[in-house]
Amino acid sequence: MNTTDQHRKDDIIASLRVARRKILDVAYWLPPDERDRVFLGTWSVQDLLAHLIGWDFTNIDAVKSILEGELPYFYDYRDRDWATYNSLLVNRHKKGDYAELLCSAEASHSALTGLLASVPAEEFDKDHGVRYKGYKVTVARLLQAEAEDEEEHARQVKEFAASLG
Repeated sequence: MNTTDQHRKDDIIASLRVARRKILDVAYWLPPDERDRVFLGTWSVQDLLAHLIGWDFTNIDAVKSILEGELPYFYDYRDRDWATYNSLLVNRHKKGDYAELLCSAEASHSALTGLLASVPAEEFDKDHGVRYKGYKVTVARLLQAEAEDEEEHARQVKEFAASLG
């Protein structure tokens, strides 16, 4: 194993963990009457948590698909900002009360990072022949996009919480 591969893998997993932690740290302390208030398009923090849970499970399946040389199924839903797929995820995973959503967001993320820990480092950037409209799909690229998305959501949740006073 190349140490550069291992560092890259470690950096990706760390960035996923840091971004999720930022979101949950704000979400845990959000006042109860603000948890279902729309602040991001049509989403509340509860919707955002359901979105994150859904993408954790999506990415678990996607990593497995990529490693098997297959395009992840969620690409079938590709549209502007993944709106259709995100809506499906929110509807599927927005279950239970707020505490249950928080626990689910922790558990699903733990499942994702646990899977990633078991994937050999050299597989993260390896070309498994998976393409989407000519674009090379790798585990690393998939997860980097996820980490960037969660960093953006962390910023949005923080701004929302700050706007509450």
